Amino acid sequence: MHYLNKPALIILFLLVSSFLHAQNIVRVKSTLQQEYFGNNVYLYQDTSNKLNFEKISKSPALFKASKLAVPNLGISPFNNWIKFRLVNDSEFDKVILDIPNPIIDEADLYTINGQHIDSIKNSNYEPLRNREYNHQFYLLNISLKKGDTVDCYLRLKSNQQIMAPLSLKTAKTIVPEISNTDTRTGIYLGIMLVMLLYNLFIYFTTKDRDYIVYCHYIFWVALTQMSLTGYSHRFLWTDNLWLSKNMVIFCGAMSGLATIMFAKSFLHTRQIVRKLDIALNVTVGLYTIALILLFTGNGVIAFQVVNLNAAIVSILIMIVAFAVYRKKQASAKFFLISWSIFFTSILIFVFKDYNIVPYNLFTVHSVEIGSALEAIFLSFALANKINILKGEKEASQAERLLALQENARIIREQNVVLETKVNERTHELNESLHDLKQAQSQLVESEKMASLGQLTAGIAHEINNPINFVTSNINPLKRDVEMILEVMSTIENVSQSDASDADKRQKIADYKEEIDFDYLVVEIRHLIKGIHEGASRTAEIVKGLKIFSRLDEDDLKKTDINEGMESTLIIANNLLNSNIKVITEYGGLPLVECYAGKLNQVFLNILSNAIYAVNKQFGNNPGGEIKISTANDGENVVITITDNGTGMSEEAKKKIFEPFFTTKEVGEGTGLGMSIAYNTIKKHNGQILLNSVLGEGTEFVLKIPIVHDIKAAS
Repeated sequence: MHYLNKPALIILFLLVSSFLHAQNIVRVKSTLQQEYFGNNVYLYQDTSNKLNFEKISKSPALFKASKLAVPNLGISPFNNWIKFRLVNDSEFDKVILDIPNPIIDEADLYTINGQHIDSIKNSNYEPLRNREYNHQFYLLNISLKKGDTVDCYLRLKSNQQIMAPLSLKTAKTIVPEISNTDTRTGIYLGIMLVMLLYNLFIYFTTKDRDYIVYCHYIFWVALTQMSLTGYSHRFLWTDNLWLSKNMVIFCGAMSGLATIMFAKSFLHTRQIVRKLDIALNVTVGLYTIALILLFTGNGVIAFQVVNLNAAIVSILIMIVAFAVYRKKQASAKFFLISWSIFFTSILIFVFKDYNIVPYNLFTVHSVEIGSALEAIFLSFALANKINILKGEKEASQAERLLALQENARIIREQNVVLETKVNERTHELNESLHDLKQAQSQLVESEKMASLGQLTAGIAHEINNPINFVTSNINPLKRDVEMILEVMSTIENVSQSDASDADKRQKIADYKEEIDFDYLVVEIRHLIKGIHEGASRTAEIVKGLKIFSRLDEDDLKKTDINEGMESTLIIANNLLNSNIKVITEYGGLPLVECYAGKLNQVFLNILSNAIYAVNKQFGNNPGGEIKISTANDGENVVITITDNGTGMSEEAKKKIFEPFFTTKEVGEGTGLGMSIAYNTIKKHNGQILLNSVLGEGTEFVLKIPIVHDIKAAS
């Protein structure tokens, strides 16, 4: 409380005393009544927000008399001034000015008692504990003695609707009134809390979405009423200035959104009344705009948008509920009743703000009464919905039971016919299965013959070269041997002649020079070396063939994978040409427990496909390359075969291991090679991985366990 003892102000009030004597007087009597004395005050709205108490007190002509017991100052961002005079006809030395409107943001009181000026400043921008009375209502002390006359100037400001219910109380009478207000609000919040917890329990029991949406709705409606009555500021966010100032607007928007969500969910507006559902979505947009305005500092406009949209939503939901009810939706009945009650309470509350109905205890708390009744009736609506759904479910179950019984009869009748057809079909399938097995055997044999043909061609090609080398050296060697025999005969004849030793030596030397004996010896040695190399190469090929086929090894044996790969290259050598470069990088591998002949067949199938892809990519041009590498990762040997051929499409990669799938031309492949390779690697508990890019090449990675697990293979 501040004391403004300024001589200038005293002179000012003496100058305007004639005007003050002309105004209506509020008399303080021994028995204070609770009537509002708003019709005995004068009002002025400062649209400039620049006039302070000193300037206002100098301008009595600005004020106009109020005609209402509870002045309605509207919604504006301006300062609103209320002027009135108190005359104390009682024994009290202090009275309390009671303004039970907690959504007013600022309430400053200036009092003039003779030459003494007091001021009291209260606002929602500071904690309630800083006020003289720790309550959300504005309770302002006015000191005066019996017979005193006090002139009062009250400044009110808010970004929401300002209703100014002014009344005088004493410390004795204000306590029970506040207690009664707290009790009424406590009963209301208790009802809403019970409804919230009850319906939340039902939600966890039934998992019906409508219940959780309804709980969301109850929460925001209750929080809105707490904000309107000031209890949220008093108990929840007393130290948060922004919330204290703006939560009425925010909660109003959120409760409106929750109302729309519940109506849409409960009434199934999207399925039943599509056009009205779109209209509800538009109102959601308006609430969103209001929230944006609020968060950007336009609280007054936001409050107006929320109020306008609330009126639209209230009417629109009434129309929606009625439309849904007319479409024979029984669950809409209780909703329509409950919303009608709530809608009526909103109308009463709004009419009170516009002086259509009197401002009293009932109209002030009409929304609380209406929302509590609505919460109860909506709970009935949700319960009724469950009963309706239960009835529909029982009817559906009865229909389903009849359908099941009818189906059982049909099934019994059809079983006889079906059994006969099954027997006939089984006989046909047995015959087809026999034919299929024969076809399968023929296909497998065909693949074996194709592989055998490829193997035979490889062997013939590889053995033919060294054998030709041997046979081509036989005739020259035979001729040279005969010439050697002739030389020996000639030397024998010369040695037995009567010529001197010198003549004999000369004749022999001349003869050797004549037949070029030294060249003859060199040629014989060369021919013998060629025959030896051909025979060795043939023996090596036969050894490679034995390693490749493993004809003597039908069981699991420990095998050198590198040796098997080399034997496969020997067999596949006939498919290679001089334009394809083969690069081998063999790592140090342990002996692997495997079916060697079957693995060699896998290598041959992959190499054959690689050679085919490279030839198709490069033709007779150089640049083709096949790279073979082996490695050991501790548990597996890893064989990588890479080519830079045509590569595969995504579709081909997905089907490469399917039986009968081939990318070769008709007659060039059976389509079983890679399928057999896949099954062979699987039989070894290994993996066959494929990486291929169309137009760039293909990479096969084979992982084969070093130790074969027979149980895993089975």
